[in-house]
Amino acid sequence: MTKRSKQKSITKSSSNIKIAATQSPLKTMLLTNGWIIAILSFAIYANTITHEYTQDDAIVIYDNMYTKDGVSGIPGLLKYDTFRGFFKTEGKANLVSGGRYRPLTPIMFAVEYQLAPNSPWLSHFLNILLYCFLGVLIFWTLRQLLAGHLHEKTAFWVSLSAALLYIAHPLHTEAVANIKGRDEIVAMLASIGAVYLGLKYMIKPNIKSLGLIALVFFLGLMSKENTITFLAVWPLAALIFKKDNWKSSIAPWLAMMAATVIFLIIRTTVLGFDLGGAPMELMNNPFLKLEGNRYVTMDLGEKMATIIYTLGKYIQLLVFPHPLTHDYYPRHIAMMTFSDPKVLLSLLGYLILAVIALFQWKKNPIITFGILYFIITLSIVSNIVFPIGTNMSERFMFMPSLGFALLLSWLIMHRLVNKTSLKTGLAFLSVITLLYSVKTISRNKVWVNDYTLFTTDVKTSKNSAKVLNAAGGALTTEAFKLADSNKKTQMLNEAVGYLNQSLRIHPGYKNPALILGNAQFYLGKYEEAIKAYETALSISPSYNEAEKNLAITLREVGKIAGEQERNITKSLKYLKRSITLRPGDIETIRLLGVASGVAGDHDSAVKYFEQVVAQEPNKVAYQNLGRAYGNQGRVDKANEMFQKASEMK
Repeated sequence: MTKRSKQKSITKSSSNIKIAATQSPLKTMLLTNGWIIAILSFAIYANTITHEYTQDDAIVIYDNMYTKDGVSGIPGLLKYDTFRGFFKTEGKANLVSGGRYRPLTPIMFAVEYQLAPNSPWLSHFLNILLYCFLGVLIFWTLRQLLAGHLHEKTAFWVSLSAALLYIAHPLHTEAVANIKGRDEIVAMLASIGAVYLGLKYMIKPNIKSLGLIALVFFLGLMSKENTITFLAVWPLAALIFKKDNWKSSIAPWLAMMAATVIFLIIRTTVLGFDLGGAPMELMNNPFLKLEGNRYVTMDLGEKMATIIYTLGKYIQLLVFPHPLTHDYYPRHIAMMTFSDPKVLLSLLGYLILAVIALFQWKKNPIITFGILYFIITLSIVSNIVFPIGTNMSERFMFMPSLGFALLLSWLIMHRLVNKTSLKTGLAFLSVITLLYSVKTISRNKVWVNDYTLFTTDVKTSKNSAKVLNAAGGALTTEAFKLADSNKKTQMLNEAVGYLNQSLRIHPGYKNPALILGNAQFYLGKYEEAIKAYETALSISPSYNEAEKNLAITLREVGKIAGEQERNITKSLKYLKRSITLRPGDIETIRLLGVASGVAGDHDSAVKYFEQVVAQEPNKVAYQNLGRAYGNQGRVDKANEMFQKASEMK
């Protein structure tokens, strides 16, 4: 075939594809394969419908005062930081750098809570439906994007395989199985939707389409800020795949930009202008290190080495997604340096990707697009642009992983098929999709509830102070419910081990200190419980819960010292410490009255029992006060109290 005839053939093929692209995406072939993607998506995540609320669902759903108000809470969700409804007070919502304004999905949760309060099945079901539609939309969009660039058959198989690989990938379990992860789904859905509509506009421009593009993109931004990266993805896609018509891509980009400006104005109005400083708390800033007894920031080399290592970790998990965990907090990812071979390997990997993207621009533009798409969408969660509060997270791959899926599908359905056959390519794709699906279904089971999630992932994230604290808390809570004393003791001792390890990793972490005190209290190790609560208060002197629990524990030790050990001096010591923490606690006051009477301090006994009667006038209280008056020698008062006691039921 001559050069001219080849060009004519290509032109004819391209023309046919463009005609196909203008037809409805509900065309029989697309509909059929769209259903394949949707059915597989639903099948993979169907086991999550019966799951409970887990992890961050408390923040946006069942512990959020606005969401729990249902439809009437929507104004509050629009007016404040996303965390405001959870913390319920000023000042705490911005604990995460830069604050968070993502009202769209909480509004959806509020409506769902209105329809079915405390019914997570509905939200899980909707997460799956949205994910199904996302998989289908990715297929439609990629096929339209590749139309005219590849032969129609090749474009079809590359698009289909990329969509299947994407929806089956195990790294997406956190976004789909955790209800709160809907912000990732909706942001991705809106981002891909804007691209799809932009491609349709390039074929048939009209002002209504631009308005729809702006609306869809705005909804994505209102779900999660990651959507903003598509301001770079869209022109990249147009330049690579639609370069003959790239000027018509400007109007859709301007529509996206207009939506972004409106969103940023609203966000700034709500949160103020904050680029996101770095807090000096390890759980909100992983780039701290302990020097002596205080935390200081890592130097630039340590910080960048740690970031580069995590970027390499993302690639490893995309290729081989095991083991998985919801928790990559300090120190699951250790502080790294450039002397570490793993850091250098990660850096080399990204340099190689950059070189490949540069040199494949003309020869294999799909490779260039896949790599650059991955890097662009990863940038916002990389900790390089601004701090995100943690080292890394699997849900952060929800958007970038499409670049990986596209690259892998290109290698399978183009390179492999060209050298062998379509059947070989489909078989290879099927094996990978099956393996991913099995892993995803297995991983979904871990997300059934907090107890299962935390006690499973603590085995993987052994050095994460956060999940060690969470596992310790879950075990302590569950143990408290048990009647089997042996099992209860076993679980509490396991919790104590996790909580002590959490404190060793992060000595300034007040939460595990509090829960450690609770676990020791349930074990009957009251002195250890007191030490744990005192540790929590030394970290945070205004920690009300630790102060309350310390007072209860001191009271219990005082009671045991008096009633069982017959050590009145010790009893009074602990009871007096307890009452200074909780001055109005009626049981502590009563015990002080008893102990004072036994010690022969009848004046103090009368004083304490008078307080008891004043707060809770009942038969026993009057009897105790009567005895105290009698021991004091005030017979008339004693008889008066006994008379009042006799008149009470």
